[in-house]
Amino acid sequence: MLTSIIFVLWMLLFDQNDIISQLQLRYEIHQLEQQKAFYIEQIKETQADLDDLLTDKQQLEKFAREKYLMKKPDEEIFVIVPEK
Repeated sequence: MLTSIIFVLWMLLFDQNDIISQLQLRYEIHQLEQQKAFYIEQIKETQADLDDLLTDKQQLEKFAREKYLMKKPDEEIFVIVPEK
């Protein structure tokens, strides 16, 4: 009986796969699954934006102007940065 109790305590507290380690690993898995879901959603949004840019010439021009400050030869660009 004493041997069984010692064995159970050893397995629960001192073994490589003790309860605390298992709980930490489950928490880490949960965090990684949340990150995976976030990145999958980001990929879907980016893919939709890419499809939009490849099919709509006006969207492509708007993107180039806003993101990369591209302009036509006879235009000037003014960048307005809001104060914090």
